[in-house]
Amino acid sequence: MHTSVYFTEIDSPVGKLCLTASEVGLTGLYFSQGDKARQPEAAWLRNDQLLKEARTQLLAYFAGELTQFDLPLAPKVTPFQGRVLDALKGIPYGETRSYLQIAEAIGQPSASRAVGNANGRNPIGIVIPCHRVITSQGRLGGFGGGLVAKQYLLNLECGQKSQRH
Repeated sequence: MHTSVYFTEIDSPVGKLCLTASEVGLTGLYFSQGDKARQPEAAWLRNDQLLKEARTQLLAYFAGELTQFDLPLAPKVTPFQGRVLDALKGIPYGETRSYLQIAEAIGQPSASRAVGNANGRNPIGIVIPCHRVITSQGRLGGFGGGLVAKQYLLNLECGQKSQRH
């Protein structure tokens, strides 16, 4: 059975973002630049109304008014990737974790490299906060939207966190 892919686009401080969804929930958040840049495909159906809540929450996030997303998510991932993405959702706003810490959190401490690969394949960046994962040495590591975007997101969250104290 073929399910439709719906999309909308949103302008953000890290460039244009393309959001995709099925009838079940958000399936993708794609950057217009960086290693994983992706543009809408011809077969996708534009549906701004279906994705209105995702747009609203992302705009609130970029305005520093939202620290936790509450959206139905429907990423197409393997069981291992799903465990990694669940662990990413547990990283508090304004904090970071290393690939090793995520590997330990899912009960596979020797799987740092696999965690890095799963993190890099996160189809719903920002909402599932893969930008909060850094190397054990404190370096940024990779990011599908580019390292400038990753640094921007971390700075946004750290700045907001310090303003709340």
